[in-house]
Amino acid sequence: MPSLRLSRLFAAVLLSGCAAAPHAPVGAYREAIDLSGRLTVNYSKDANPESLTGAFTWSQTPARIDVSLASPLGQTIAQISVTPSQATLIQAGQAPRVARDVDALTEQALGWALPVSGLRDWLQGYATDQNGKRFVASPANDSVTTRDGWRLRFVAWQDETAAHPVPRLINAERSASATSDELAIRIVIDPQA
Repeated sequence: MPSLRLSRLFAAVLLSGCAAAPHAPVGAYREAIDLSGRLTVNYSKDANPESLTGAFTWSQTPARIDVSLASPLGQTIAQISVTPSQATLIQAGQAPRVARDVDALTEQALGWALPVSGLRDWLQGYATDQNGKRFVASPANDSVTTRDGWRLRFVAWQDETAAHPVPRLINAERSASATSDELAIRIVIDPQA
């Protein structure tokens, strides 16, 4: 009889360990990733509300980021390349635009700032909070305000019971300021193979 109680206690401990998985943080940060997904952007242009929906691909290495934005019909809206020394944005029928600050470049070219510098971390469940500390997301710890004013919420996960869950849905919002308009971006990341 004591061994049966011990077995039940052991089983309860194992099951409670499984239930704790949603509290597990994302996996270790990876310098090289390839992702794709969809995004919805709500922004203001000339004081009028605007919305954009489309698809994206993201390829990141330690030395470079390449982002492609496409319309829902698959037409390329913009291609962005970022290296440590410069950012380049290419749109159909226009000369390439080059700048040092990729976020300012996207705002100038697209009419809204795609926060490429932040997305490098956000797409993997990381951020730098408003106090300059490293934020590591988990299903139980899913919200943060970044140092540059973005309010992030990791809404859904590829598999929140995984040992190291991967973000699936991220909402990013920034309030209007003296230098920028209000902006909301909803990012849905496709499952990784």
